[in-house]
Amino acid sequence: MGSTEQQPELETAAMAEQASPEPEVIFRSKLPDIAITNTLPLHRYCFERLPEVDDRPCLIDGATGDARTYAEVDRLCRRLAVALRREPLGVGRGAVVMNLLLNSAEFVLSFFAASRVGAAVTTANPMSTPHDIAKQIAASGATVVFTESMAVDKLPAGAGLKVVLIDARRDGCLHFWDDVMAGVPDEDEEISSAAAADDDGHDFDPDNVVALPYSSGTTGLPKGVMLTHRSLSTSVAQQVDGDNPNIGLTSDDVILCSLPMFHIYSLNTIMMCGLRVGAAIVVMRRFDLAKMMELVERHRITIAPLVPPIVVAVAKSDQAAAHDLSSVRMVLSGAAPMGKDIEDAFMAKLPGAVLGQGYGMTEAGPVLSMCLAFAKEPFKVKSGACGTVVRNAELKVIDPDTGKSLGRNLPGEICIRGQQIMKGYLNNPEATKNSIDADGWLHTGDVGFVDDDDEIFIVDRLKEIIKYKGLQVAPAELEALLITHPSIVDAAVVGKQVEPEIGEIPVAFVTKAQGSELSEDDVKQFVAKEVIYYKKVREVIFVDKIPKAPSGKILRKELRKQIQQQQQTV
Repeated sequence: MGSTEQQPELETAAMAEQASPEPEVIFRSKLPDIAITNTLPLHRYCFERLPEVDDRPCLIDGATGDARTYAEVDRLCRRLAVALRREPLGVGRGAVVMNLLLNSAEFVLSFFAASRVGAAVTTANPMSTPHDIAKQIAASGATVVFTESMAVDKLPAGAGLKVVLIDARRDGCLHFWDDVMAGVPDEDEEISSAAAADDDGHDFDPDNVVALPYSSGTTGLPKGVMLTHRSLSTSVAQQVDGDNPNIGLTSDDVILCSLPMFHIYSLNTIMMCGLRVGAAIVVMRRFDLAKMMELVERHRITIAPLVPPIVVAVAKSDQAAAHDLSSVRMVLSGAAPMGKDIEDAFMAKLPGAVLGQGYGMTEAGPVLSMCLAFAKEPFKVKSGACGTVVRNAELKVIDPDTGKSLGRNLPGEICIRGQQIMKGYLNNPEATKNSIDADGWLHTGDVGFVDDDDEIFIVDRLKEIIKYKGLQVAPAELEALLITHPSIVDAAVVGKQVEPEIGEIPVAFVTKAQGSELSEDDVKQFVAKEVIYYKKVREVIFVDKIPKAPSGKILRKELRKQIQQQQQTV
């Protein structure tokens, strides 16, 4: 023990340590920051290079081969914007339009036409159930729905929606081309008006919402993610702007669009980035492996944004040898982590391409990091890594229990800060506060670390969300549905890791009512009738009681342990 004379000195040192906490460890991109113009309306930003590429192919229909030039696409967006403003659609600033569409030229046109009139677009999968579609329409406040005949009967009756079909005529619906577009011919005076065409008058605010995808975030039910003109243009700029573009896209590239545009990965990295650089985009209505390879060969596709399930399908396919895939110089993989064995098997089929991973989250705008091998620098691909954080952004890793900033090679929760992140969750300030802290850091719920080369590795997830083939499944949504069954007292859902091409499957832990003869098939069928295919419960485990904390929170770690023990005994 020290003397009493030394005690004040020790106290002073301790107080000084408390007053001067250790500085946060902030990670930045190896690429230099760039000047970003993010105060333009998104449509003007994405089409800013129109004079340079106006006569070049913009959208190529994968089914027919028909191509529309940049000038044609821009003109059609202007025409549709005029039609949106006018009756009977009457869409103005602050309104919400739903794109309930598979990949199509009409998806692109309606998205940017809505941007021109100051509206936001909420995107949804047309394969979703009527229940899910109705919830998103009600939550988002959408008044106009662009969709197709296969989904029109799923729309809620009596909601006062104005429905525009792109592929058929139906009573009570407008036809995209025959009714809406035909009402605004090319010579219409309003199309030529600069104020009407650009809609960037004095009341434009770059922090207005332009895209409203739905995501479960780190926990809970799907929520509307408010992405603004500023956040999306910043995210696109981080990927493709500057003298040294991060992914090296140019107007000479031909980009494959086989991933669904209603998903933020395709919406941002394919559609917006592709238009920004003036590349040609080959649009597949939906993914088909054989068709994809045919399109790569026919159109000499150079850039192929994919997800791990497709990478696995290509790696295992014997069809690759029958097609000339040599035009592909770059393959981007995102939406879920991918291991070295899959990477190696895939690269054996496309030896001339660079395969690199990125890491994203809808709330992050969406890209957090990308492989540096996509840049115009001699960086090498590091297997399993997601690249470094995007330019003009900051990333840190924190201890999930203490919140303390961690250094290199120490796993913790990934946090991101920058102008690309979401504005917040629509009408949900509490969820927003739980995701974005007072210092502007978005907490991803993903566990990872940054190595000595500033490369990011994702190793686990704090968040409850399940990733089935790269698609989000919210446990809370399935749990809310399960407990509506009269024979189910309580339920919990967690993910179970299976083969790489699938990722995780939803497993339901169910407590039956006393005396109930409820079977596993009964539970599966009950859920399957109400949800889209990828949200189906794949396994059911009956338990006497769902483990919960005193607060009532489900102890998912305990349930995951049960699954792991079950896998080990098989």
